[in-house]
Amino acid sequence: MLARTVSIAVLAASIVSCMAAPGATPRITPGTAGAPREVNVIAKEWTYLPPVVDLVPGETVVLHLVNGGTEVHEAVFGGADVQRAWEEAEAAVAGAGPGPTPAVSVPPAVAGLRVVVASGQRIDVIWTVPVDAPSAADYHVGCHIPGHYDQGMRVPVRWVGPDGRPIDSGAP
Repeated sequence: MLARTVSIAVLAASIVSCMAAPGATPRITPGTAGAPREVNVIAKEWTYLPPVVDLVPGETVVLHLVNGGTEVHEAVFGGADVQRAWEEAEAAVAGAGPGPTPAVSVPPAVAGLRVVVASGQRIDVIWTVPVDAPSAADYHVGCHIPGHYDQGMRVPVRWVGPDGRPIDSGAP
């Protein structure tokens, strides 16, 4: 009877520990031009995985964007101004007729990083994260294919140091 009670207690403790909030970000070795760090982001209908993207300002990463959804998705990395610019550009072509998706663009000053990926595809991009990116207001990843952003398709970027600890972004 005692062994059974102990087993149940251990099982209960294991379940509770699995449900606890995630721990600290593991130590990150920032990527360099010669050895970029791999960052995986999966886009699917109306969200991204992971639910927070950890980046080190100034590091070089190989971004693997995988579309696990049934529709075309994009990942736009940038602050509020970048997200707004892409939302407006995509809205301008909403409802386009059949055929290829119309090409859209924004001025370079508000372009951020944008990667578009078709359903079931993976796109790999080497990107050097801007050193000043943490100062941008509300830096996150968003999808601006018409209607996607409105349905909540966005996740925050968490700025971390090489030790894996979040750093103060200084953003308003």
